[in-house]
This record gives sequence, structure tokens and C-alpha cells, in this order.
Amino acid sequence: MTAITFYGATGTVTGSRHLLDIGSKQILIDCGLFQGRKQNRLKNWEKFPVPAGMIDSVFLTHAHLDHSGYLPKLQREGFNGKIHATHATGELCEILLKDSAHIQEEDARWANKKKFTRHAPALPLYTTLDAEAVLSRFRTVHYGDEIQLDDNTRVKFRDAGHILGSSFVDIKRGHNDEARKILFSGDLGRPDRPVLRDPTQIYNVDYLILESTYGNRRHGANPSDDELVRVVMESIDRGGMLVIPAFAVGRTQTLLYTIRRLEEEGRLPVLPVFIDSPMGIATTEVFGQHITDLNLKNRRLALEHKDLFQPKNLRVCRTRDESKSINNEKGPGIIISSSGMATGGRILHHLEHRLPGMQNTVLFIGYQAEGTRGRTIMEGKSTVKIHGRQIPINAAIESITGYSGHADYEEILAWLMGFNRPPERIFIVHGEPDASQALADKIRNQFHWKVTVPEYGQRFDLNF
Repeated sequence: MTAITFYGATGTVTGSRHLLDIGSKQILIDCGLFQGRKQNRLKNWEKFPVPAGMIDSVFLTHAHLDHSGYLPKLQREGFNGKIHATHATGELCEILLKDSAHIQEEDARWANKKKFTRHAPALPLYTTLDAEAVLSRFRTVHYGDEIQLDDNTRVKFRDAGHILGSSFVDIKRGHNDEARKILFSGDLGRPDRPVLRDPTQIYNVDYLILESTYGNRRHGANPSDDELVRVVMESIDRGGMLVIPAFAVGRTQTLLYTIRRLEEEGRLPVLPVFIDSPMGIATTEVFGQHITDLNLKNRRLALEHKDLFQPKNLRVCRTRDESKSINNEKGPGIIISSSGMATGGRILHHLEHRLPGMQNTVLFIGYQAEGTRGRTIMEGKSTVKIHGRQIPINAAIESITGYSGHADYEEILAWLMGFNRPPERIFIVHGEPDASQALADKIRNQFHWKVTVPEYGQRFDLNF
């Protein structure tokens, strides 16, 4: 009997970890960090609920840290199996995991220096050496390549359209009319995106594990580009800097691509655009090396030697001194820095410096999980805690959801309509409780399919 146990992404959008007991093997689909609320983040410091040495292999849907960021700690606990991913996901994980470890080491160093920690000393969750060690376990493949678990079971990665390299994990057992399929959506992307291909349409699914980040919301009715133009022009009128917390993987490249295109169309004036994220810079270079994973329009532009991610006055800040020098810029200009939820990284220094000024603007272009600084700022609080101090929020705060890499509930339902038969069961994960329940209700009402919203640690037997 096959069984699935949910050890993350239940009641929250982060910490994706789904354990599949299949035959004699234990397979972990995603191995992510918990982010947001402290009660969730503390789970990162706990031992994995099953002995790590008993896990045979890990399959990653994509590189974002809430899906991959626990891997170094899992290995330190005894995991010694293989980690399977697409080629782009493997390259991005090399960047993200090293950067995650570096940020944790730096945050611990800063906390100890400034003495705003209850621990003596503050320690990182894992180190750069831990991150480098786990990278040797990666085995990367192309979309559609078969990975054999045993003589009767194969796994394939299908393009999920969320970020570069993102995948549905498609697990099939048996042959012909007797075959059974489990599909893990990871993060389901959106159709008609500026850079990437549309999510692959899937058929013949018996069990579906489905994300619900935007399960109770639609993306903005106004075109995203129109909203971005409005925010930039109003920021210019204020005379300050526009600060954009952006995920280094996916959102940063979408922004650079869009600003370049809007400049070329004459809809935006040429402004200094600072990309201040070593990880974002490295990731943009990876995008340039995976042109075949982009949509047809951008592959054609690449053939014309178009630099897809280069606004006219792009300023790349690799070093700490280059990052600090941005503080001397009065504006107008645009600062793109990570992390996207303002949970760590260089963006914290920019927010600390720019939030008190009424002439400045902070723009959020992605989901802000509960308990993150991004959510605190978006909710209209008067201050936010950064580096142990309460920073006043006087800057203008803006939000655009249309650049999100997650499908909203209408796009999810449209994707499900392509299924040629009802799944036996759908498990809704990777959403806050209201979002997950709302999506479950919509699927029941629309399709009359069997839907479950699992709880943390809940185990289900599958006929697989």
C-alpha cells in the first residue's frame, strides 16, 4: 500500500515537504524551509519527523527556498540519497542554497555583533559548507526524461510555468490501462506570462497534490504593466526612490524584462535601475543560459541578440560597498533587491534606510506570507522591526499582484478543466487556511470532485 504524509505546506504557504511511502521506498517531494510566522520558522530547527537516513530520494518541484531550502539540514541529519530536479532547478539551487546559508551566517554574525539575540551566540540553521555538501547529491534531467524508481514505477518532470525549471512531479505506476498516476503541482504557474512557457496541461491523474496560494483571490483586474507605469510615474513625482522587494528567482527577471520593454515602448522614462542581489544577478545569468526554456517570443528575441533582462540604465551591485553606495542616491530611481517577503538579505538595509522618507515608495509584487515583514508593511502598520529596531513607515506603500508566478483560483480551475477524467482525490496544500478551504470549496462546487485539505503530519493511504 502506498501512503502520503504531509510534513509541510499545510495551513501555510511555505515549508513544502510531502513524504510518499511507495513500495519499499520513501520519497520526499520538496524539502523546503518554513517562513513567515515564528511558530512556523521554529519548525526549521526541529528534526525532520522521520529519520533522514530512511529517505531514499528527494524530488524537487523547483528551486525556491520554501521548496528546497531545508536540504542542507536534511543531509546534516543523515540523508544520503539522490536529489532529482531539472537542469535549471539544479543550477538555481546551487545559487539559492549557498546564498541562504550565507545570509543565515551573516544574520547570525550581525545579531551577535549588535546583541539583539536571545541566544548566546546566535547560530545559522546551516552553513555554507553544509549547502555545498548537499549539492553533490543532485541528479538533473530534462523535462520529460524518465527516472525509474523500480521496474514498475517511473517519475517525470513536466513544465509548471512558475519559475525557470519549475515542474510538476508526475509519478506513474503500472502500464497501459492498469497504470495509476500521482501528480504534485509544486507551484502552478500562470498562462501568457512575459518570459516563461505556459504550464503543461496534464491528463489521467488519480491523485493530485495542488497548491492554493491564491485559492481565494484573483489577480488584479487592471493590466500589470499599466499599474507598474502608474507606480513608477508617481514615484518620480515624489522625487524619491522606488524600492521593490523581489524574489531573486523569477520575479527579479520578470521586472527587468518588463522595465526594459516599457522603456523601449516609450511608456517609462529611462531611470537608474539598481539590481542589488547577488543571487538575483547570478540567477539572471542562468536565465540567459536557458533560452530554450523560455516562451517562443523570447526565444525569437534571443535569436536577434536581444538582451532580454537589461534596462538601459541598469546598475548591477555585486559587492557590499556597491550596495551601501545606493544610500547616497536621492532619486528618482528603482532599487530591486531580495528577499521578496523582506525576510532577510540586502532588501532589509534598503527598507531600513528608505521607509522613513515620505518621498520614497515601496512596491510589493508578490505574495506576502503571514508573519513576514512584507505582510506587516502591506497591512498599514506604523512601524516594522528591522535589525532589532522599530523603523517608522512613512513611505508610500503599493502592491501589484499581476506579476505573481502563482495561478489565481480562476486560472487553477481553468487548468483543472483540461483533465480528461476526475482525480480520485485532490489534496490542497501550500496556502493559508482561508485560501486552501476556498479553493477546495470551488473545486467541489465546480466539478463535484473529492477534495481534502490535510493537516500537518496527517497520513493518507492511496490506492496506487
